[in-house]
Amino acid sequence: MNVVEQILSRGEAAAPAVLTQNSICTYGELRQRVNYIAAWLLKRGHSKGARIGIFAENSAFFVAVYLGIIRAGLVAVPLPTELGAESLAKMALVSGMSEVLASTRLAKRARDWAGLAGIPALSETELGTPAPDGAKSLPEIEPRQDLASLMFTSGSTGSPKAVMITHRNIECNAQDIIGYMGLSAADRVMVVLPFFYCFGLSLLHTHLMTGAALVLNNAFKLFPEQVLEEMRGQNCTGLAGVPSTYQILLRKTRFPTLTFPGLRWFQQAGGKLPDACIRELRSSFPHVRFFLMYGQTEGTSRLSYLPPERLQEKFGSIGKGLSSTRLEVLKGDGAPVVPGSGEIGEIVASGENIGQGYWNDPVETAVFFKNGKLHTGDLARVDDDGFIFFVERTRDMIKVGGNRVSSREVEGVIAEIQDVVEVAVIGVAHDLLGEAIKAFVVPRRNSGLRPDAILTHCRNRLPAFKVPHEINFLEAMPYNSAGKILKPKLREMAKAPTIEEPMPVLANVAGASALIEAR
Repeated sequence: MNVVEQILSRGEAAAPAVLTQNSICTYGELRQRVNYIAAWLLKRGHSKGARIGIFAENSAFFVAVYLGIIRAGLVAVPLPTELGAESLAKMALVSGMSEVLASTRLAKRARDWAGLAGIPALSETELGTPAPDGAKSLPEIEPRQDLASLMFTSGSTGSPKAVMITHRNIECNAQDIIGYMGLSAADRVMVVLPFFYCFGLSLLHTHLMTGAALVLNNAFKLFPEQVLEEMRGQNCTGLAGVPSTYQILLRKTRFPTLTFPGLRWFQQAGGKLPDACIRELRSSFPHVRFFLMYGQTEGTSRLSYLPPERLQEKFGSIGKGLSSTRLEVLKGDGAPVVPGSGEIGEIVASGENIGQGYWNDPVETAVFFKNGKLHTGDLARVDDDGFIFFVERTRDMIKVGGNRVSSREVEGVIAEIQDVVEVAVIGVAHDLLGEAIKAFVVPRRNSGLRPDAILTHCRNRLPAFKVPHEINFLEAMPYNSAGKILKPKLREMAKAPTIEEPMPVLANVAGASALIEAR
């Protein structure tokens, strides 16, 4: 069965499916549009399995085109909108896409990079108006074999890798998330995460599959307060975000002081939100359930979650695998770590949500996908009750004089300081120690926070070898398009001459980087 049939089967025709500040798209309108786009694509001569790019901001257009491509038996390839022309052209060539469909606002840019790749780019105005007869002669789908999407992430070398996601992968992961969150047609999620990112796309899958509504706002980076007002105005029941989403809301807006009558849950994934921020959220919104989750694009989206009622008891855990996902923590010899022993191993996942590998990349596929299992490259330990505690990504471990230091542990301690908005810690080369710890900090504006105060706090909370050797202040972190901090960019900056404080405002560098940190 085509997964789009399940995604669009629950919503009442007159019920809102996609809401923006200026428009409402109902389920009836969305179904008609999706069927039209599917028929239109097939009439253009695309055959089953052809890859079609999507270059659009979050919008009803993106939703309809994404579902229409999959409905036609083709493969949707969402593309990051903030990357540069060369990076996008490379992705087009890697995926072998036949053409790209672009929103009106981004059509000119799409034609520029698509021209470099030698493929046509069509704007939404060229798709025409839906006809009442809908799509016909749709190809048969084998859910476990046929691809629905190619989702880009970064491989071990940092070059773009396209994860092969099947119809069954999407169905399985979405149903698991719906089940543990208790989503229903009554839900309305505030979407600030881009749909070209697997976490954002999972919101599309899960909410439409239950007949719920997507409230889209693309202004978060510039106007987070506006997003809060729309959450209140639309009576949103949920908010999903990566760590930077919540850190910015907690420490740069009125979020903790506002009330949201309909709000019942938060979702957080895409990295470790500092414990101090989790406590602030729970204190400010004691009646809102907090779903802490762990995932990778290679697993469609989510791999584990921590039940909100276990958050206090298992603070710092990523929980256990979803109902259809088996998570193991394996040592180098392949044996599982002993629960409660403190042993550290790699998180290995298996289940029907695990993608088929990387498109046309057998070398990288062989590294991460072995015997039907996804080797995440993430390190963790397991407690006596089987709950998994994330330690660090292998590449982010810092070796200081023979000691292994988790950058996340140091980041969590620095984030305890109320005047710290965001923090990122990296290792830099050091002649004596091998690596030294360097912290980049975004302080609250006009707070008067000084680097020596941060160092004093760290000395009181950490052993000496985990205390940063250097603190650099930034006015903004470098982010990728999904809102994740670009540590490779920070490593580049660390090689430059040391700048005391404060550093100048950094522009969003996602458009200048070919790295897509979605893993």
